Amino acid sequence: MERAYFFGYGSLVNRATHSFTDAHKARASGWRRAWRSTALRPVSFLTAIPDRECEIDGLIAHVPNDDWAALDAREHAYARVGAAHQISHPLGTKAASIAIYAIADGHHFDPSLENPILLSYLDVVIQGYLTEFGEEGAARFFETTSGWNAPLLNDRAAPLYPRAQSLTSDETSFIDQALARLGVVAHKR
Repeated sequence: MERAYFFGYGSLVNRATHSFTDAHKARASGWRRAWRSTALRPVSFLTAIPDRECEIDGLIAHVPNDDWAALDAREHAYARVGAAHQISHPLGTKAASIAIYAIADGHHFDPSLENPILLSYLDVVIQGYLTEFGEEGAARFFETTSGWNAPLLNDRAAPLYPRAQSLTSDETSFIDQALARLGVVAHKR
């Protein structure tokens, strides 16, 4: 029986942040992640942008009760884009219907000091990639994500991200070293 799935490429990869039990590793071809802002959110976050030369790792998850309307409401800052033909996954025809959520063209802009990337959000995302795809997969996350020139707010001591997680010292070190290689410096308010 065919079921509806969506492809997550950010915090969804961290299974501690959601209750989607039917989630599986997957890869999206023709997409890249980017740090972007919209008027719909006070901070910057990840979106998927078309890029024929890129592939990104993530998870597909079953849309609860196949209710797209409820998931669309949760993902209100994004547009739902059909992407089944671009997603590699282990479920075969069971997951023939797969969407990816991306901010619609013309509705996003570069991050600024007024809407920075939250380090607590990035920590959650990378913790998920380390768990699911190992250090190599987490390194690929950094390589296949654009917008690292965006301001980064160090909110680790008092996380602003509502689904923040505790990190091990190894996870924190991995993230800090990756950011240093990119020349990204986190600032405090």
